[in-house]
Amino acid sequence: MVSGFAGQPQGDGAARTGRFGVEVRPAAGAVVLVLSGELDHDTAEPLREALAEAVQAAPERIVIDCADLSFCDSTGLNLLLRARLAAREADSRLALSALRPSVARMFDITGAQAVFPVYARLDEALANERPEAGEER
Repeated sequence: MVSGFAGQPQGDGAARTGRFGVEVRPAAGAVVLVLSGELDHDTAEPLREALAEAVQAAPERIVIDCADLSFCDSTGLNLLLRARLAAREADSRLALSALRPSVARMFDITGAQAVFPVYARLDEALANERPEAGEER
């Protein structure tokens, strides 16, 4: 798993680049990626690495927890879209949870929200075994 917070002691499953961080948490039948801060071209590498590792592990589900994600640009969106396709090829599913209004607006404007299962809270995403893309729960 990705490890190491910049300027902080290294911890298994966490990475941070200044304005953005990703923490990887195992869950029953799932891998949860907890995002925080601002996801853009300059901060995307930890997410790229964490998504690649999560897809390679091929859990039943990959859930992206966006509760602490304050910004996401087209780089972040493209990473998530590519990861969704890679997860499908690995017989896994990728879902989003807890989109903040500014992030949800970007997904809505681009139409990307229609291809992801989106849940209001992380616990709802983890409880739902068969999410349908484009439905907020």
